[in-house]
Amino acid sequence: MISVSKLYCGTVEPADALRYGRRSRDLPGHLLQFSLDKKPVVVWNCTQACNLECIHCYASAAGHGCDPNELSFDEGCALINDLATLGVPVLLFSGGEPLCRPDLADLVEYAVAQGLRAVVSTNGTMVTDAVAARLKTIGLAYVGISLDGMRRTNDLFRGRECAFDQALEGLRACRRAGLKVGLRYTMSRHNVQDLTDIFALLEAEQIPRVCFYHLVPSGRAHGMEKASLSHAQTRRALDVIIDSTTALHARGLTKEVLTVDNHCDGPYIYLRLLNEGRAEDAARVMTLLKMNGGNSSGLGIGCVSWDGALYPDQFLRGYPLGNIREKPFSVIWQDRNNKLLAALRDKSAYVTGKCVNCRFLTVCGGNFRARAVAATGCFWGVDPGCYLSDQEIAL
Repeated sequence: MISVSKLYCGTVEPADALRYGRRSRDLPGHLLQFSLDKKPVVVWNCTQACNLECIHCYASAAGHGCDPNELSFDEGCALINDLATLGVPVLLFSGGEPLCRPDLADLVEYAVAQGLRAVVSTNGTMVTDAVAARLKTIGLAYVGISLDGMRRTNDLFRGRECAFDQALEGLRACRRAGLKVGLRYTMSRHNVQDLTDIFALLEAEQIPRVCFYHLVPSGRAHGMEKASLSHAQTRRALDVIIDSTTALHARGLTKEVLTVDNHCDGPYIYLRLLNEGRAEDAARVMTLLKMNGGNSSGLGIGCVSWDGALYPDQFLRGYPLGNIREKPFSVIWQDRNNKLLAALRDKSAYVTGKCVNCRFLTVCGGNFRARAVAATGCFWGVDPGCYLSDQEIAL
């Protein structure tokens, strides 16, 4: 996760994270990415059910009914207890569509009671005023609502007419309830033309936060590699995001703008600042990037599926680490004999190709394994999403 507003617009200094000792348990949410201990943010796909059928769903979710093999309420509470004991800073309830699960609010309430920062990732179409009010009352920290373009574009992505309007109404319900809410937008060749309109929407709807995701060909998105942005398109998209964020900030509209699932974005911001003659800002950015540490699959993030399987992240579903029905999350996560976890936590010994001699390896981490596997068939292959040139990465 790369924060354009923090890095390029300078809304955060290294001292801000150092003030809290960079401890996950002490850091406010907007600084968690700079933690030193890298306690994992845990994504729990609490259901495979979903009321939509999005073309890029990494979980291949669909259908209203909950799978009988999903973790029960009691199993969910046991997971939450274990995560709280481990010191996990954030539990993200995802799906499928988490609101398809009837006991979602009860699980969120239980997680908050155990001291976890609970957030929900939703398509927004099921968020009513009553739902938003309940989530606010029980202490939910944040709601991320997925929009993948403006009305026509989003509805094509989501497979249903009116999905855009329903999601927007869900967002407004969150705002009426006083819930912190933001947008989640997956970039592809099908919707990149809507980027500037999304920024206009942020302003018009007073939305404080947006995350722009790079497409990962996993789940139903497997085979969508041709829909990924080219390197040139990615760079142009980053420039649009940076310029639009800067324009908002210049007018006093301090939105939190992030990019996700491509850690080349950090070095790109650094290089852009250098090219603009902003050496001091570039140095500050590099310090923060080193604190961030690049891709943290299997270290700073983990994913529990609806059936209890534990993965290094949401996208690496061909590489289970174990199942929490057999061993607690904490036991699996701290198993020093797990070869995959050990490798993910020491990527420099395993990366190949251009990554080996890249000067940004420590702040990128070799980028995204799921994209590398999809493109090359090799877990440690080069992620084709890296858009930095050989000259830019040269030592």
